[in-house]
Amino acid sequence: MARAAIALATGAAGLILASPAAHATAAKDQDPTTLTGADIKRVREESAPTPSWKVALAFAMDKRGTPYVWGGTSKRGYDCSGLMLRAYEAAGIELPRTARQQYGAFDRKIAWKDLKPGDLVFFSGLGHVGMISKPGYMVHAPSSGDVVKEEKLSDWRRQSFVGAVRPDPQGVRRWTSYLKEREAPAPSMPTAVL
Repeated sequence: MARAAIALATGAAGLILASPAAHATAAKDQDPTTLTGADIKRVREESAPTPSWKVALAFAMDKRGTPYVWGGTSKRGYDCSGLMLRAYEAAGIELPRTARQQYGAFDRKIAWKDLKPGDLVFFSGLGHVGMISKPGYMVHAPSSGDVVKEEKLSDWRRQSFVGAVRPDPQGVRRWTSYLKEREAPAPSMPTAVL
């Protein structure tokens, strides 16, 4: 009786898995579809859903260079809260219109030391809002005569910081978990032999 690798199916997807050595043995007898641990890892990464905060951040970053317009909520111009409103709207999350209302819409507040990309940061007695774009930076519509831009969080911003909110807490948790998985080595694949 010829020796053949028995590949293990993974759930309803019906993916057949085998190690490269098992595939070489099985290739003599049959031609199964083979996935390595690296293949599984790549498929997981490609199928990971995009969190809402990443969609909102991409929207806001895409608007860099758009003029500040007081009360603006369109491509003709944005004010600070109008930009946040439209960014999260593009991600499927509804926010109230003003910075003060946006801050008040969330019970859980985020401390300066715990800021993550996608968090809304509020300054100057809730008179201004921006979105964390990466550690130490935010994207925002600053003031009349300026444009939407990304800028470093200065000491002055730290001193005028009121608080922050996280409109997509589940997305942030999932993304953190995804980043840990991405850094992990590819899984080893089990094989069985007849």
